[in-house]
Amino acid sequence: MLETVLISSIIQWVIILILSVMLFALTRQVGILHERVAPAGALQPTSGPKVGEITEKIRVTSLDGNEFDIGGSGDGQNIKFILFISPTCPVCKELVPTAIALIGSEAQRMELFFASDGENMQQHKSYVTDLEITDYPYFVSERLGLAYQVSKLPFAVLIDGDGVLRSKGLVNTREHMESLIEAMDTGVATVQEYVGLQS
Repeated sequence: MLETVLISSIIQWVIILILSVMLFALTRQVGILHERVAPAGALQPTSGPKVGEITEKIRVTSLDGNEFDIGGSGDGQNIKFILFISPTCPVCKELVPTAIALIGSEAQRMELFFASDGENMQQHKSYVTDLEITDYPYFVSERLGLAYQVSKLPFAVLIDGDGVLRSKGLVNTREHMESLIEAMDTGVATVQEYVGLQS
């Protein structure tokens, strides 16, 4: 009986030792993969205005009746972060609080705007109330979306105070939005381009 217990105990310790070695090897492989995989930035479309170009000046009216100039040779004020969203986009609803938090941390140099299109103004007003974004300018402008060739949502555009397009792309996560800000700060069009320059 004692011999059986001893043998089973030895077998258990051998199995534990083998599993520990395998876990260490797996952890090492995950670390190697993490180093090799480049960060996934926002997907930048090839159509529409190019990063680095002065954008067309477009006058838009927010839902609360205030007028804003988006683009054009600007007035040197804060960077405009425009997030294109829609009441019919489930990802947009999840991303709005993230955008508010992110741009809130950049409040000294950035302003957050929301944009959409469609004809049902009551739907947009309800959407703004539901998302609790009444303190932010919200535009319903088909022209604005066409100017930046917004084909999929959520989509973000960064325009500096001089009206220059600094970054743009399809954003589904906070990391995508951060990648647009990082691309703007480093002076490259995309995070992927930045990673390529570092290699």
